[in-house]
Amino acid sequence: MGAAGRDFHNFNVFYRDNKDFEVVAFTAAQIPGIGRRIYPAVLSGSIYPDGIPICLEDDLSGIIEDRHVDEVVLAYSDLSYLDIMHKASVVVESGADFRLMNRNATMLKSKLPVISVCAVRTGAGKSTVTRRICFAAKNLGRKFSVVRHPMPYGQLSKQIVQKFSTCDDLDKNDCTIEEREEYEPHIEAGNTVYSGVDYGMILMEAEKDVDMIIWDGGNNDLPFYAPTIHIVVADPHRAGDELLYYPSEVNVRMADAVVINKVDSARADDVRTTEKNLRRINEKAIVFKVSSSISVENSELIRDKRVLVVEDGPTVTHGKMSSSVGALAASKYGAGEMVDPRPYAVGSVRKIYEDYPHLARVLPATGYGHSQVKDLRETIKRIECDLVIVGTPINLKKLIGFPQPAVRVRYEIESPEFDSWIRTQISGL
Repeated sequence: MGAAGRDFHNFNVFYRDNKDFEVVAFTAAQIPGIGRRIYPAVLSGSIYPDGIPICLEDDLSGIIEDRHVDEVVLAYSDLSYLDIMHKASVVVESGADFRLMNRNATMLKSKLPVISVCAVRTGAGKSTVTRRICFAAKNLGRKFSVVRHPMPYGQLSKQIVQKFSTCDDLDKNDCTIEEREEYEPHIEAGNTVYSGVDYGMILMEAEKDVDMIIWDGGNNDLPFYAPTIHIVVADPHRAGDELLYYPSEVNVRMADAVVINKVDSARADDVRTTEKNLRRINEKAIVFKVSSSISVENSELIRDKRVLVVEDGPTVTHGKMSSSVGALAASKYGAGEMVDPRPYAVGSVRKIYEDYPHLARVLPATGYGHSQVKDLRETIKRIECDLVIVGTPINLKKLIGFPQPAVRVRYEIESPEFDSWIRTQISGL
């Protein structure tokens, strides 16, 4: 059971050439449009010459019964404990066992030191921490490759190993908005990013001509590579989620350091609750409290205007935040009104609001495929506003085109203590 990432990795490293098991299907959820495909033969190995079907998770019970399935493996992240047990109940009632795989069964070992950055929830701010580590490594003269948690939502046979060094690579690989949000800031900083489907092959490429690997995690998933140093980012805006979402708690228990992000915009009580929970799970990890400062070029354009706020899609959809940095910028720089996008939503964007009713005055920048990008563009064009505040880390106006003027929100962590600590850690590797 997966979402086009962890599921494929678990198969590749444990099941692909394992004759003790027959894998009859993957199921897909969480990400629009990733079901009803085939995991291709080129990735499936000799046991599966025709590939493996990728079905919808909604069909799980029927698949178990029709294919006489003995075991179902949960292999995706950012799920509440309650949601997991609902899924387990479907599996058990249908006649199969329900399994979670341990980290030793799924983590590959690199010949190089690995610094991993993971989180307790989607949208906690992993990317800002990862970029800070890259900056420190570069200043210390270290050569590194960044390996990003997978987002293979297109043709899997063309995404086995992907390398992103320039913006042309994003176009060449027909990257989604979600992929660009993760890769483009690294490219702008001069970092090379690897991603794809087969993380064994990716590791061999990423290890060439460098002396360390930096794992840039996705959602709140565990790293695919065994870490030398494991850093976990927590979000006090969702205090308590570190105890309620899988595999958040596993990440925290593994952590050498925990970064409590966004303390400048969170309530003090929520910061204290988050720290208390983290220390209860892992009393040995060092804890850093860091600010996430936002800035907007031409911020004066925001004051007193009717603005449309566009936020990072995963953060406000399955991350379940009602808003993010775009809304913070609207408040900080004195917007007159945040326009409600819902009456203007078309197609897949309208469906997102139906699936995530907690969303109101922000528009998620979802673009997992060309049709979603088209719906996003059309929705923005229909909205009557003075200005679009883009809270995603990419130039959305340039990418998809819309008529309203726009400003971009940029955000970086601030913590001299973390900077000093990570420089010491890197120097010792």
